[in-house]
Amino acid sequence: MTVLFLFLLLFLLMFIGVPIAISLGLAGSFTIILFSQDSVRSLAIKLFETSEHYTLLAIPFFLLAGAFMTTGGVARRLIDFANACVGHIRGGLAIAAVLACMLFAALSGSSPATVAAVGSIAIAGMVRSGYPQAFGAGIVCNAGTLGILIPPSIVMVVYAAATETSVGKLFMAGVIPGVLLGIVLMVAIYIVAVKKNLPALPRATFREWLDAARKAVWGLLLMVIILGGIYSGMFTPTEAAAVAAIYSAFIALFVYKDMRVREVPKVLVESAKLSIMLMFIIANAMLFAHVLTTEQLPQQITAWVIEAGLTPVMFLLVVNIVLLIAGAFMEPSAIILILAPILFPIAMKLGIDPIHLGIIMVVNLEIGLVTPPVGLNLFVTSAVTGMPLTATIRAAMPWLMLLLAFLVLVTYVPWISLALPTWLGMS
Repeated sequence: MTVLFLFLLLFLLMFIGVPIAISLGLAGSFTIILFSQDSVRSLAIKLFETSEHYTLLAIPFFLLAGAFMTTGGVARRLIDFANACVGHIRGGLAIAAVLACMLFAALSGSSPATVAAVGSIAIAGMVRSGYPQAFGAGIVCNAGTLGILIPPSIVMVVYAAATETSVGKLFMAGVIPGVLLGIVLMVAIYIVAVKKNLPALPRATFREWLDAARKAVWGLLLMVIILGGIYSGMFTPTEAAAVAAIYSAFIALFVYKDMRVREVPKVLVESAKLSIMLMFIIANAMLFAHVLTTEQLPQQITAWVIEAGLTPVMFLLVVNIVLLIAGAFMEPSAIILILAPILFPIAMKLGIDPIHLGIIMVVNLEIGLVTPPVGLNLFVTSAVTGMPLTATIRAAMPWLMLLLAFLVLVTYVPWISLALPTWLGMS
């Protein structure tokens, strides 16, 4: 009865247009007040606990690093470097856009930030070179989802906090799937470009390539610092986020000099707004998850799944269906915090690796970012290009089919997710 009330109230609030964070908080609060033995004071305590979670401290730092990288012109240099590498191939500008998304994803940890930073430059460049605008928009909208799969990833940090899983292992597990998905998109673009006879840039000379690499090297070096520092044990993922924020500010201000010191307060304020919004969602989602755990819902569902004889194959199919539906309506961090406490114990009972489950959830949420009606990447792409939202959705849909096929591959071939952590002796 309690759990039924909790979910009915949540869906009712969302249906009448209450923001997801407030819906989660109100549903959890009213359930505790009306049905739980907990004191009302537990609401404040649970919300405050979110700010004490050491793992979640990485989120504001990664957001700040992404803000400095976006404002500081790093994206433009990464796109120039990508063009110098692959621009001469048929459809090379579009392939370079995917490569730029992969590189920027390894700096920002955020999918919308990747779409905004790369899309604002790459799509306009493709249109000037003779590509259809819808073609460029669809590619960047989907390739931008790599922002939460290629480490560092804010969504992975949230999953690690919700399930007490190693952030370092999750980051390493995301490398091969992220690179593989990028390659899949590039191959598909090349096939379409050959059929449609899309233009290619002149081949860059070695000197031009070297010049582009020299200009982009400071941004590329951040990837080495983050992943190398975590793997070597030099610092934790949370400390890596702080290092990334300081490094990004230094590069933007004193190396590239695209920013002036007087612009820093504005970047800090914008980053703080985004951090507060995300942490508010996380705090309310953790309160909602607390009610689920208190009511023993994960344990009850686990027992039911075991009694029903559900195999790992069937369970993962159900997981994908539930996450794809949820991803179309909710923000990724909220989905992780609501569903991970329910799915995690079942996966453990069925012998599914927690790191593998984490990557499956992240790929599902990638797809949610380009799925209407609430796919955030669709709105960002629409804003960047000036295209109507309906036109953006139509442009993104063909590439979304590739993401769905990739989801099936990642779900049922655990090696893709687990190979790198295993090779590095992390699992």
